[in-house]
Amino acid sequence: MPNKGNFEDFESKITKYVVTCWILPSCGGLMFGYDIGISGGVTAMDSFLIKFFPTIYERKLQVKEDNYCKFDNHFLQLFISSLYLAALVSSFLASKACTKYGRKLTILVASSFFLFGAALSATVEFIWMLILGRIALGIGVGFGNEIALVQHRGAVNILFQLFVTIGILFANLVNYFTLGIHSWGWRLSLGLAAIPACFLFIGSLVISETPASLIECNRKIEGLLALKRIRGVENVDLEFEQIKIACERAREVKDPLKKNHETLQHVSIGHCHYDASISTVYKN
Repeated sequence: MPNKGNFEDFESKITKYVVTCWILPSCGGLMFGYDIGISGGVTAMDSFLIKFFPTIYERKLQVKEDNYCKFDNHFLQLFISSLYLAALVSSFLASKACTKYGRKLTILVASSFFLFGAALSATVEFIWMLILGRIALGIGVGFGNEIALVQHRGAVNILFQLFVTIGILFANLVNYFTLGIHSWGWRLSLGLAAIPACFLFIGSLVISETPASLIECNRKIEGLLALKRIRGVENVDLEFEQIKIACERAREVKDPLKKNHETLQHVSIGHCHYDASISTVYKN
């Protein structure tokens, strides 16, 4: 196969392990999609409103009011938005943690937060517990993993978006069936968020660190072995050297938001399994 642009073709095989490493971390998208879809249905359940937002339930009975007036409540808005705010803030911390400790540990921590949030949301008795559960879910949302070859990178990235959509669909189906379960249907809806979290937790134990993460942590021998395992071949020396070059160049970047791409233009990183936690944009 001829080279395209500045990318080189490296010898590799698409193994079952690689496909597993593509799918399991994408469960982060499944968690995110489920949380997006589940909150709207839960806040429409009478048993949920009666327990936490009785004033909204009373307004709901007044059919002449519009939806904005019925759901005009600060705590209800905090219940919805706290997940997204927590996800936004934690994403910056996750980037640093991923660079320093590796992606595997970061995914493990993320799934643990999500399991905690799902368990707390299903057993909640007070509003502060409800908000805390949503914050824990937000911290656990949105972690992915990139170990695909450049020619498959687009398809692998789309997996995350696909899983987000599947999560939204699953959440709406859950809400449809739990709507008729009075008094505790909302608990079931919120608690089932633990299912995708379990997939991600198991995935964090099964998958290995990406070669880039290991090299970033100065574990080069382990990075070489991981690259061989991922590629399914022994001849990975050239690719391994280019990953090292990309990581060394990345360490030289003090402020990734500044326009300092000129010093990095000779580094082709598209095929280097470059860790997403390093936010610098390179020009090929």
